[in-house]
Amino acid sequence: MTDLEYLDHAEAALKAIEMACDRINDETDADVDNQRTGGMITLTFADRSQIIINLQKPLQEIWMAARAGGFHYRFSQGQWTDTKDGSALFAELSRYASAQAGQPLVFSAPSGARSASS
Repeated sequence: MTDLEYLDHAEAALKAIEMACDRINDETDADVDNQRTGGMITLTFADRSQIIINLQKPLQEIWMAARAGGFHYRFSQGQWTDTKDGSALFAELSRYASAQAGQPLVFSAPSGARSASS
């Protein structure tokens, strides 16, 4: 993948995360604060815990840090997948954000990318 392709896919993922936070805040009482600085998004939950998602451009990866640990995702076959176990970024983000928010939250892959169930 070229650097430009990586940036296109990575930017689409970050925008999808931001849009999901807006939707979650409109549709639930989860109150997920999201702040973006360049290629990094910090999600802050009501209990002040955080999930940080950031781009690792030299490696062409997206990294996520949550209470559950740190995870590396690489774009492959239309989705961001964990470099160790192949799990999907948006499924895992939904899982960890739900745990930290104390209620079910759903983050969806950008249109054009496959979801975890595809």
